[in-house]
Amino acid sequence: MGNEVKSRWMKSRRKESGNTNQYAVSWFDPLQLKKHKIRRSLLAWFKKNARDLPWRKTRDAYRIWISEIMLQQTRVEAVVPYFQRFVAAFPTVKELANAKEDHVLKLWEGLGYYSRARNLRKAAKKIVGDHAGVFPRTLAEIQSLPGVGRYTAGAIASIAFGARAPVVDGNVKRVLARVFCMEDSIDAASTTAAMWELAEQLVPPGNPGDFNQALMELGARICAPKNPRCEQCPIAAICEARTKGMQGDLPIRRRKNRIPHYHIVAAAIRKNGRYLLGKRPPHSMLGGMWEFPGGKIEAGETHEQALKRELREELGVEILVKSHLISVDHAYSHFSITLHVYLCEHIDGIPRTHYHTDLKWVFRSQFDRYPMPAADLKFLHLL
Repeated sequence: MGNEVKSRWMKSRRKESGNTNQYAVSWFDPLQLKKHKIRRSLLAWFKKNARDLPWRKTRDAYRIWISEIMLQQTRVEAVVPYFQRFVAAFPTVKELANAKEDHVLKLWEGLGYYSRARNLRKAAKKIVGDHAGVFPRTLAEIQSLPGVGRYTAGAIASIAFGARAPVVDGNVKRVLARVFCMEDSIDAASTTAAMWELAEQLVPPGNPGDFNQALMELGARICAPKNPRCEQCPIAAICEARTKGMQGDLPIRRRKNRIPHYHIVAAAIRKNGRYLLGKRPPHSMLGGMWEFPGGKIEAGETHEQALKRELREELGVEILVKSHLISVDHAYSHFSITLHVYLCEHIDGIPRTHYHTDLKWVFRSQFDRYPMPAADLKFLHLL
């Protein structure tokens, strides 16, 4: 952080009447002046430029909570239609708490990171059970909800209840790293801690929710990861990185390892006009989603060998592999896959739940009742 943001204090002793001495502080603090400019400029910019988003039309904590969970790891443009469908289906926390998991996951289908949806339902049950269906107001109570961390709790508390709580997400980190020219890796715990402290100091006592949204919006729309739009930035004049010509170099991140790629086989097992679907275990990746059974191809295996082995292990059945339907590519956060899908015939054995928590034979016309992973949705039109 530059020298210009380091405080210089000058203290003078002042005597009050009687025998009591008190110390008054007269000081010049460049950091305080910079914070004031950031607050004033961002709030004015946000007032004129805030996007018209459905969750910004309310101070209802329930709807703000839903939007903040959906916005984790997901772009605003993708979230809007999901948010509208979700709150239409579950307009209150009680209705979400009483919903079936499959219904919640089906509405979440395609949005990814499905543990978010399961945690929403768990948190709704907690709100109904522990808070009589009233969304908690304190930062600590909000953060105690399943799936809610410090950032999400701060966003909800500040926007819905006007609490002076900071937020630090990827967008905010990028803004702070550039404005204050922080040259340490933003992935380091010490840098993250410093950013939380700085964000806490920046939050104004008035309009904390609008300020937090402005900070996040600036990172999302103006202070972009590549080619930041400095000419449109309301605080460009006080951005240290821009002054030094370093805005393209910051923030500094640790180099990511190359993500692995796997080849997966899946079986569309058809019997009497129905297909066999399995429900993934709740604590696994994509937990609670319904899938076409299969698994990873081991070294030296053909696709047919892998399919037969996986279905023996997962279901205890024998199949006849009839034809290749399609191969689709799909990327997750930490790995990518090529999914090879085969049309298969069930020839022996009663399907058992060795891996899945439930199994069902489903007509093609009934697929829309079952939440499925995005990779599986890519080939349903071929069945």
